Amino acid sequence: MCFYYYLKGYLTTPVKPETICGKKSTYDAAACRNKTRDEFILEITAEGPISCLTCNNPVKKPDMNISLPSGQLESSNGVISADLASEAMKNLSSLTELMGNASTAAISMGKVKGLLSKLHKDDPKDINFGFSPDKDMSIVENKYALKKYFNRSVRVSKEAYDMALNKSGTFVGVLVFPSMSQDEKKSIVLNGEVVGIEIGAHIANLTDTIDIEYRNVDKVGFNVFCNSWNGKGKRPNWTTDGCQTLESNNSITCQCTHLSFFAILMSPPPKNISASDVASLTYISYIGCGLSMFFLGTALFMQFVISKTKSSQATKILVNLFLAMLFLNLTFLTNETIAAMGSYVACVIIAAVMHYSMLSTFTWFLIEAVHLFLQLKKRTANIKHYMLKVYVVGWVLPALVVIVLLGLQKYTLMSIQTDDGKSVNMCWITDIYIHYGVNIGYYALVFVWTLTNFIIVVRQILILRKTNVGKCQNDPASKNTLTILGLLFLLGLTWGFAFFSYGPMVIPSYYIFSILNSFQGFFLFLYYYNTNKIVGDDRNSVFTNQSTSTFSNIYDDSPVHKK
Repeated sequence: MCFYYYLKGYLTTPVKPETICGKKSTYDAAACRNKTRDEFILEITAEGPISCLTCNNPVKKPDMNISLPSGQLESSNGVISADLASEAMKNLSSLTELMGNASTAAISMGKVKGLLSKLHKDDPKDINFGFSPDKDMSIVENKYALKKYFNRSVRVSKEAYDMALNKSGTFVGVLVFPSMSQDEKKSIVLNGEVVGIEIGAHIANLTDTIDIEYRNVDKVGFNVFCNSWNGKGKRPNWTTDGCQTLESNNSITCQCTHLSFFAILMSPPPKNISASDVASLTYISYIGCGLSMFFLGTALFMQFVISKTKSSQATKILVNLFLAMLFLNLTFLTNETIAAMGSYVACVIIAAVMHYSMLSTFTWFLIEAVHLFLQLKKRTANIKHYMLKVYVVGWVLPALVVIVLLGLQKYTLMSIQTDDGKSVNMCWITDIYIHYGVNIGYYALVFVWTLTNFIIVVRQILILRKTNVGKCQNDPASKNTLTILGLLFLLGLTWGFAFFSYGPMVIPSYYIFSILNSFQGFFLFLYYYNTNKIVGDDRNSVFTNQSTSTFSNIYDDSPVHKK
C-alpha cells in the first residue's frame, strides 16, 4: 500500500507505511475500529517524526483452546511431579491431531498453561511467545509489542524452526509449570516457574539461541543462573550447560543452545557457614531455648497458680508475650526432629505454627511498646474494650497472615548447606520474597517503634531516679542495669542481631543473638517478678528496688498490688 502525504499544502513525497513504520508501529484497538488489519494510521507534524499506528494486532490470540485434566500431573499437595511434566511435554505431538485446521491452540492442564503452534514449511521465522501472571500466553509478532504487553517471553529462533522442519518436526509447544517438584538440593526457582519447550525433534548446538526473558525482576540481592534439565529422572537435575545468563537492569535473559526444561535458579551470595559454626549455633540455641522455656514457664506458673494479686493490663500483656515466646521456643526445639520424619503434612504444620508463634511474639513486642507509650501519656483509660482489642491484634492478625501463606503453600522443607557438603533440614519458608517482606519487613517496623519507646522510657527512668536521689540508700547501679536489660528483652530489640546482620558480620551476629536469646527468659522472669507482687511479697523485699518501683509507676496502668 502506498499513498502521498501533504505538508503545508504542498505535495512532498510518496509514502509506503511498511517502510517508514516497520515493526516499531504500535497497535490501538480504539483507533482501528472499523478498519482492516492492513491499514496504518500516520500522524504527521512539521515539528516531529512520523507516529505510526498499525491496525494489525501483533498479539495473536490462539485459534482454539484445549483443556486437559490435571490430576495426573499434580500431587495431593499441589506440587507438579517433574517426571509427569516431562511426559506431558513428550505427548504434545498427539494434541496436534485435535487442532484440525487451527494453527495455534491454548493448552490448559490445571495450573499448567501454555500454547501449541503448528510449523509451516513455507514460512520459517522466529516465533515469540509472550506471557505474564495475569495474561494467557500468546504469539507476538514483534519485540516492541512483546515488551509492552508481557513481562515474560520465549523466542524460538528461525534456526531452530528450520532444524525442526528438516527433522520432520510439525509443531512448537511452550508450557509453564508452576510449583514443580524441587531437585535434591532444594534449589530456589525464580517465581517458582519452570518453562518447558518442545518442537517435535531433537534440537541442539544452535548458534541462534532459544531466548527466555524475564523482565521487571527483583532479585533482592540474590545471584541468578539460567539452568536446564533434560527431562530425565523423577526430579530435576539442573545444569547451566548450554545456557548463558544475561542480566540488564531488571531483566534476565537465558540464551540456550538446545530445547528442554528451563528455569532461573536463585542463590544467596556465598556465605562461609562452616559445619562447626552450624553445630555451635545449634547447641547454643537449644540450650538457650531450654533455659528461656524454663523461666517463662516458671513465670506463667507463678501467675496462674500461686499469684494472689489481680493482674493489671501491663501484666496481662506481659503474660501473653510469655505464652507466644514459649510456643516459639517449643516449636523451634521440635522443628528439626519433625523435619527428619519426612512427613510433608507434619512439616507444613510445624512450620506454620512456628511462624505464627514468631509473628505473635513480634506483635506482642509491639503491643508492649504501644502500651508503654500510652501509659506515659495516661491514655489507656480512655480506650473502650482496650484489652479485647489488644488480644485481637496480638493473636488474630498473625493467624490471618499464616492462613494466607498456607493457602499459597509457602511452608515446606528447607535445607541449610554447610561447607562439608552436608545439610541441616528444618520446616520453614523457602520463598525469599515472603521472608523479606513478611518477616524482616514486619520486624523492621516493630524494631523502629520499640527502639523509640525504649529510648523514651530509659530517659524517663533516669529522670525519675535523679528526682528520688537521697530518698533511698539501697539503690545500686547494678539494679538499674537489670531493669534496663529487662526492658531491652521486653521490647524484643535483641532480635535485630538475627534479622539485620549483613556481610562479614552475619556469623558474629548469629552468635550474639543466640547467646542473648539464652538469657531472654531469665531477664523477663526477673522483670516480671520485680514488677508484680507474688504470694504477698513485701514491696521492700530484696528483689525490689527504687528503679523497678519507679518503672512500675510509669508502666502499670493501675496499682498492681491491690488485692
